[in-house]
Parts: sequence; structure tokens; C-alpha cells
Amino acid sequence: MKINILVTGCGGDIGQSIGKILNKSALVDELYGCDISEKNAGKFIYSNFFKGLPYTDTGYLPNLESFVEDNKIDYIIPMSEPELRYFSDTDNLKAIGRAKMLTASSEALRIGFDKLETVNFLKSNNLPFPETISVADERVPKFPVILKSRTGSGSSSIYKVENLEDYNYVKSKHSDFIAQEFLEGNQGEFTCGVFRSKKREIRTLVFKRELTSGYSGYGEIINNEQINNLLRNLAVEINLEGSINVQLRLTEKGPVVFEINPRFSSTVLFRHMFGFKDLEWSIQDKLNMELEPYEAAKEGRTFYKGFNEFIS
Repeated sequence: MKINILVTGCGGDIGQSIGKILNKSALVDELYGCDISEKNAGKFIYSNFFKGLPYTDTGYLPNLESFVEDNKIDYIIPMSEPELRYFSDTDNLKAIGRAKMLTASSEALRIGFDKLETVNFLKSNNLPFPETISVADERVPKFPVILKSRTGSGSSSIYKVENLEDYNYVKSKHSDFIAQEFLEGNQGEFTCGVFRSKKREIRTLVFKRELTSGYSGYGEIINNEQINNLLRNLAVEINLEGSINVQLRLTEKGPVVFEINPRFSSTVLFRHMFGFKDLEWSIQDKLNMELEPYEAAKEGRTFYKGFNEFIS
């Protein structure tokens, strides 16, 4: 069976990685990509690239529905997190016209989109969690503390604060932030792929990573049973169906999750190259196909993030 797929927000780093995978997939007949800007490398990866409307435009949904119908789109994969939030908030996570949506399950989206809700979820399910409060809370956290957006993604607006004066200053500028316990992680930071099928099969892959300009610039495959057990328990408790990315630190009290990204992550292409093909598994699962077998890659293998240049 071959299907037509539309990837929205295809110009970002994750969208480009998704396109590179799907261009080689035997499951895909026609691959389409759209973005609100033409000034990105997505148009070199997606041969059927077009400029779309922002989700804030009143014509966004009608325009998308028309495109789906005209091009017989079978599945839509939204890559932009604000767009994913929009689909979730407007109850459009199942389908747009004839096209089914390929996302993580709704509970994973709801919890992962809200970092304070993430911590409350971990706490209520007896999973390790970092102490976290809203900066609107009158309590003063124990320093050092991490200040970051409750709903945003990325590392561009994250602050490590050592004292009350700096805390109050950042708080005055960002009333929507949360204050989160600084997790001492001498053993490193980890980014983890977690996939769970409709038949409840769980697959994981763990990278110990180093960030470069906000991205995972380097990573090493780690086989840690403590981490894998935590990821499996999390997938069950969040009632996961599909793929998410989990970020954690390995502390003196064991692995502690500090963020759940309810979408494919910037390491999706590296994971695919190591045999963790969560994008293709997600499609196979939606099509009620048998999942391609998974053999975990050897511990210690590494990846390095590079760049491609395009000219026109």
C-alpha cells in the first residue's frame, strides 16, 4: 500500500529530517510539504513544496481541506508545535477532510504541551519529577533553579538563576514562566525516543547528548535499564499511542524526566539511521500493518549534527 502524505511546517529542522526519511520510504506515493515561508531548505527536499497560510489565518482550515481533497492526501504530519497546539485546541487531531492526522495520542499532547502539567502527571503516577512551581506562585524556590516557559519549546529562553534578585528580575519579564529544580546531572543529559503501538508494544532509544546552538549536536547511544524502565512506565501511564521525545537527566536519585515533547524530535533522522524508525512505524501502525522488526543499535555508537547547503 502506498499513500500520499502532506507535511506541514516542513521548512524547520525536524520537517526537513522527516522529508529525508519519507523520500526514501516504500510507503509513500506522493510527498507534499508546505511552510509559511519559502525561504528555507524544505523546498529542496520536498519536490511538491508550496507556501501555505499560517494557522492564525481565518482561511487556514478551508485552504488545507481544499488541498487535501484536490491532491488526495491520505495523511497529514504537522511539524510546527504551535500548529499542533492549534489542531489539539480545535479538536482536529483525528482528520482534516479525508486525510487522517499522524500525531501522538491526545493525552500525550495535552500533558507534553504544558511543562507544569508534565510535572503534575509524573508526580501523580509516582514517577521521578523535578520540583516545579509557576513563577506566579508566592513561594520562593530553592536555588539554583531553572526558569523557562511553561508552554514554549526550545532552549533559547531558559535561564539558570542562582539568587532571589535575578529570580525576581526574570519573573518580572516572563509572568508565564515556571521555576524548576536544577537537576544536577554529572552523568549527562539524555534525549529519548519512545514509541508505543496500538497493540501496546513499546520501543525506546536513548541518546546521551550535547547541545549545539539549541540542537542535539552530538549524541551517543546508551543502554541503561533504569532509564528504559522509566520510559516504558511513562508510555503506559500517559496512554501513549505514537511517538514522543523525552528529555531527562541522570541524577543521584536516578533518571528524572524534565520535559516531554509530544512529537517527532530533531533526532528523528538519527534515530531512523540507527534502526529506530518511529516515523515509519507510526505510519505502519495507522495502516494496521505489521511493524518492521526492531533490533536495538549497539551501545556507544554516536551521531554528529551537520548541515547541508542549497542554492537556486
